[in-house]
Amino acid sequence: MSAKAYLSISAEVKQALASGQAVVALESTIITHGMPYPQNLAMAREVEGEIRARGAVPATIAIMDGRFCVGVSGEDLERLALEGATAAKASRRDIAALLVKGAMAGTTVATTMQIAALAGISVFATGGIGGVHRGAEETFDISADLEELGRTPVAVVCAGAKSILDIAKTLEVLETNGVPVLGYGTDEFPAFWTRQSGFPVDHRFDDVADIARLIAIQAELGMGGVLVANPIPEADALDAASIEARIAEAIADAERAGVTRKALTPFLLKRIFELTGGKSLESNIALVKNNARVGADIAVALAARKANKPAIVRA
Repeated sequence: MSAKAYLSISAEVKQALASGQAVVALESTIITHGMPYPQNLAMAREVEGEIRARGAVPATIAIMDGRFCVGVSGEDLERLALEGATAAKASRRDIAALLVKGAMAGTTVATTMQIAALAGISVFATGGIGGVHRGAEETFDISADLEELGRTPVAVVCAGAKSILDIAKTLEVLETNGVPVLGYGTDEFPAFWTRQSGFPVDHRFDDVADIARLIAIQAELGMGGVLVANPIPEADALDAASIEARIAEAIADAERAGVTRKALTPFLLKRIFELTGGKSLESNIALVKNNARVGADIAVALAARKANKPAIVRA
């Protein structure tokens, strides 16, 4: 039995793919592990609304009832949001076990990329990618996202790497894995809650049509994924020095509590939310919406390119 035997694609997404319409994949860990119900449900619907407003079809991805679900919506989306606190967090190593158990799981960047590629979706919008954790020279804590980007032909639109990570090492691993890091309207790699990290991107592009062309060529060459770094809007960015201090405090709290491995990122994000009085979550939601808009514009340009039509990008 092939991997596609485990796919359940919604009628809307299936029709969009068959007709060559733009489709944007969305991960589900932000729903299951990012915030409580009903805020997570409202956020998911708002992000999907941003994609629809730009002329593309959203495809939220999750693992539910022993299936790869692509285009989770309606009652299933509400169930995912409502039961999210008890859901698993699915990375590559977990997939087979979760399918056997019939468990519900939010998909990480790596797993969402895998399922999106299986479904034939080329563009995926998220918040920030995982990467090399601070202190990885001792813990070897490196996200599976980085290796997945090197082998799976999906373009990931993000606001850089979460600034709880070691961004310099994260970029080094991306380079080792042959992943082109593109800056959309920026020469500098963003750091999730802030627009700058102090490190350059590989290539800057200011036009989504050029990015779409690059994605198409990358796929033709069989070169794996593409990372599109899209800075958080200036109005929603946090002060760099202030957020760095909160991150350091959260990391110290995690060390004292003995939190490691896959539990570390959710712990840090929750603690930073508490230390910033909720401002970090507000910025997180804003950057996810911004990435959804850019992801939709790229998907529309890519679909137009495949159809040999001029792209119509909404202002």
